[in-house]
Amino acid sequence: MNIPPRLGKYPVTGVLGKGAMGIVYRGYDPVIKRAVAIKTIRRELIEEDEKAESLAGRFRKEAQAAGALNHPGIVAIYEYGEDSNYAFIAMEYVEGNSLREYLARGAKFDERDTVSIMSQLLDALEFAHNRSVWHRDVKPANIIIMGNGRIKLADFGIARIESSDRTMANVVMGTPGYIAPEHYLGQRGDHRIDVFAAGVLFYVLLAGQAPFRGRAEAIMHDVCYHDPEPPSEVDATHRWPQYDAIVERALKKSPADRFASAGAFRAAILAEYARPVSDSISESTIISHVVRPVAVEPSAPSTPKTGVASGGGTPPPPGWEAPVLAGVEVELARFVGPVARVLVRRAARTHKNLQALVGALAPAIDLREEREKFARAVTGRGLPVPVAAGDGETESTVHETSLSGPALSDEDLERATRLLTTYIGPIAKVVAKRAAGKGVSRREFFAKVAQSLESEAQRERFLREAGASRG
Repeated sequence: MNIPPRLGKYPVTGVLGKGAMGIVYRGYDPVIKRAVAIKTIRRELIEEDEKAESLAGRFRKEAQAAGALNHPGIVAIYEYGEDSNYAFIAMEYVEGNSLREYLARGAKFDERDTVSIMSQLLDALEFAHNRSVWHRDVKPANIIIMGNGRIKLADFGIARIESSDRTMANVVMGTPGYIAPEHYLGQRGDHRIDVFAAGVLFYVLLAGQAPFRGRAEAIMHDVCYHDPEPPSEVDATHRWPQYDAIVERALKKSPADRFASAGAFRAAILAEYARPVSDSISESTIISHVVRPVAVEPSAPSTPKTGVASGGGTPPPPGWEAPVLAGVEVELARFVGPVARVLVRRAARTHKNLQALVGALAPAIDLREEREKFARAVTGRGLPVPVAAGDGETESTVHETSLSGPALSDEDLERATRLLTTYIGPIAKVVAKRAAGKGVSRREFFAKVAQSLESEAQRERFLREAGASRG
């Protein structure tokens, strides 16, 4: 792949993927000192036929539409530019994985996470709609889940600005299955096309499958003339039937019968949920289903390091400075991806010096040589680190009787690991193994493991279910 050394003022440092109209690069803003994503379209595509004006217009319109939207749930647009070979948009670099990638890996979101995703999405859409901009391509691929559990709505590439008179008539834009009926029927659409698409997404999260499936022609027919079965009846689990009526209203064929706004849609969901809504999806979901990113790096000078996840905003655990933890996150993310932020913040709650923190994080990296590389990058020297299972190395676990109580048994370790997994996901194996150090007593072990849980209620429940008080 021929990677340009720079686009406008931005040095190009890698390839993030391919968009609908061109390649998306990772770059660096030398003035603001931050990473950026740069979406490109080759100028020859703009200039080669009579469709050039509409294609270029759509590209500029993306910058115009999203550039006016300053919201934590919407990917920010920084600049539209052109050079001799490309037209490009420089935008916020958000490290994470799309909802489509989560679904492709078989993620089944629980009610808490499903409501959180929809709440965040609809809040972002309401913000855009109130500024006379609607997205027109809401779908899992355009929803990025960051390492901190927050979502970002990306790619306003076919957004329509209400006051614009440049939208072409009789052109269907969007993704089959998420396109509203009025688009197919050649009727004038408004912000409620996003309400319909969000309703399709809600159905997918609830039922685990799309409401409209098949070839494009079959999907178009079903969208216009067929009502899907309620999401709670798709399989034998009958999950959360209280949301069936909400989905049905969001997917009404006539825009007048749908929710009047994204805000009304969100309010209906929260009324049925009837509990405080989380502003992020759970750490265990991120750890269980995170997709490690693969970037193609060019042979170009290195650029200053930047943060792992955009929009974190959370203060560091006591005893740590934010820049120190950010540096550890950057180095760990090279090996484990966006989940680095979750792992670092969790470990920093109980480990208060750099050596201890690195030792606690190293088992999350699969290969021994990569663990050594991570330790050397953070501390400047090699570090004896725990050995992760599965890389051909052996490690003996010795449970000896301690003065502070009975010794930890293999049965205790296995039971605690299995139970802890229901709270924090696969990382439970690392947490439990680390707590089961040489000579640790049964009481000390359970106390250490319980500290990995977020609330006192969770810790008490875990200790009770694990039988920690026995013996």
